[in-house]
Amino acid sequence: MFIRCAFFKGRIRPGMEEAFHAHWRNEVRPHWEKFPNLLALQVLRDVESDDEDSRFPLVMAMTFETRAHIAEALASPTRWASKAASAPLIEMLDGHVIHTVFEADSFSLPGSAD
Repeated sequence: MFIRCAFFKGRIRPGMEEAFHAHWRNEVRPHWEKFPNLLALQVLRDVESDDEDSRFPLVMAMTFETRAHIAEALASPTRWASKAASAPLIEMLDGHVIHTVFEADSFSLPGSAD
């Protein structure tokens, strides 16, 4: 499996917290959910960090079976619609967005149900 993440690095502009989270939920997430070949979508919201200088108020993680599936998703019209919907979100952030692709290995823990 491969996971493509968007790390929203920085801080939400003061007073914009509710608008920031409402915007990704209502305006951006529907586009994220439509990416072709998407197996899973996770959105993580920063609660605390041991590094106050490197905060990530939002991380979006998309799971795909292959890197070719990621390439297809990034070449799709959904990507451009997502980028357009994300523009106001990024304006509410004092920071920037980093995209990274990870290869993921999963392990069953002893005593856990599979």
